[in-house]
Amino acid sequence: MADKIEELPVEYVEGANNSDGQSSGYPKSSNNTLTTVKMIVCSLIGIFSFFVTFEWRGKSSILIDHIVSFLSTSFPTLITVYISILLVAGALMPFKNKSWKKDVVSRILSIFKLAGLVVGIMLIAGVGPAWLFAPDVGPFLMDKLIKPVGVLIPIGSIFLALLVSYGLLEFIGVFMQPFMKPIFRTPGRSAVDAVASFVGSYSVGLLLTNRVFKQGKYTIREAAIIATGFSTVSVTFMVVMANTLDIMGHWSEFFWISLVITFIVTAITARIYPLNRMKDEYLEGATPDPEIRVKGKRLQTAYHEALNTVGKNPPFLKNLYLHLKDGLVMAMGVIPSILSIGLLGIVLALYTPIFDYIGYIFAPFTYLLQLPEPLLTAKALSLSITEIFLPSLLVTKALLITKFIVATVSVSAILFFSAVIPLILSTEIPLSIRDLIIIWFERVVLTLILVTPVAFFLF
Repeated sequence: MADKIEELPVEYVEGANNSDGQSSGYPKSSNNTLTTVKMIVCSLIGIFSFFVTFEWRGKSSILIDHIVSFLSTSFPTLITVYISILLVAGALMPFKNKSWKKDVVSRILSIFKLAGLVVGIMLIAGVGPAWLFAPDVGPFLMDKLIKPVGVLIPIGSIFLALLVSYGLLEFIGVFMQPFMKPIFRTPGRSAVDAVASFVGSYSVGLLLTNRVFKQGKYTIREAAIIATGFSTVSVTFMVVMANTLDIMGHWSEFFWISLVITFIVTAITARIYPLNRMKDEYLEGATPDPEIRVKGKRLQTAYHEALNTVGKNPPFLKNLYLHLKDGLVMAMGVIPSILSIGLLGIVLALYTPIFDYIGYIFAPFTYLLQLPEPLLTAKALSLSITEIFLPSLLVTKALLITKFIVATVSVSAILFFSAVIPLILSTEIPLSIRDLIIIWFERVVLTLILVTPVAFFLF
C-alpha cells in the first residue's frame, strides 16, 4: 500500500511544486507504516475526545468535558488557586510584555483585565457588595464561565494536538474541498473547525483556528470567516439553554435548525462587508501552507497529504507541550476579560435601561416580521452581544415561539463580549472590535429573518 501511494503521480494535485518550480511530488518515507499507525491512532483519539459523547457519572458529554467536570468537582480548591493564578498572570501580562501600548483597543482591554482581576479576587475571597453575589451575576460568571473556560482551554489544547497535527485536517480537507470553498470561501480542512465548535466549544474551535492560522494553513480572510462563522457554543451549552427555556421537548428541531441557519448565515456574511474586505494573505511570519486543490484520486491524495503533515511534526511530547503552552497563554489572556466585560454586560442588563434602548435597533425587524412579542424579542436580541445566556434568562416566561427564536439567534449570533470576542481579540486574527460588532449585527438580523418563518411553521 505504501509503495503504491509513493508512486502517486504529481498531476493528481495542483501546487505540488518545490521552490524551484519543479514538480516535487510527495516525499518518500521508509517508515510509512509507522507514520500511518501514528496518524490513525492519534487522529482517532482526537476524534473520540471531541466528537464522541458518552455517559459518565450520570452526565452525557464528550471526553474533555468529562475531564473538566471531574477536575472541577474533585479538586475545587486547586481549581480556585489555578484560576487565581490565571487571573493575576493574565491581568499583568500586557504590562510585562508592553503589549498594552500597542493601540487604543489594547489599552482598553488591559484596563478591563485589571478590573477582572479585582472582581475575581472579590468573588474568590467572598468580599464585596451584595449585588455582586446575586446568583445571576458573580457566581454565574465564575462557576459557569470562568472556571470551565479556564480549565477547558488548556486541557482541550492538549487533545487538540492529536486532532489537528496528525493528518486528520488534511485528510478531511481533501474531501470537503468541493463544498467548503464554494459555500463558505474557506478550505476543506475548516470543516473540522465547524464540528469542533458545535461538539466541543467555541474556545476549542478558536484555539484550533488560531493554531492552524499561525501554521500558514488559513489566510487572514479565511481565519476571520471561520472564527466569526463557526465558533459558536457547544451542544452541551445548547442543552443548558434549552432546559432553561423549557424547550427540550423540541430539542431536535432546535439543534438542527440552529445548526443549518448558523451555517447559512456564515455563507452570507463571508460575502459581505467587513469579511469580504479582509486580506486574502497569510499571517506575516507564517510559512504559507495552502490546501492543495485536488483534481482526481482523492483518497490517495488525502492519504499522502496526511502523511506529509505527520512527517513535519515535532516530537510527540514537544508537540503536546507547544499546544498546552498556547492554551495556557490564551486562557490567561481571556479569563480576566471575560470576568470584567461579562460582569459589565450583566449589570447593565439587570440594573439599567440601556438594552431597552439598544433593542429599538431590532424593533423594526421584529415588527415587520410580525413576531407576537416584538419589543421583548428585540431587547433579548440586543443582550446577545454581552453574554449568550442572558437573552434566554429574559424570555423564560415568554411564548414558545419567542423562546425558540431567541435561542436560535443566540446560537447563530456567535459573537458576545463575555467570552468569544475577547477570545478572538487574543488570537493573531486581525479583527477589530468594530468589525466584530458589525458582524454580530449582521448575524442577528439574518438569523432573525431566516428563523422566523420556520418558527411560525413549527409553532
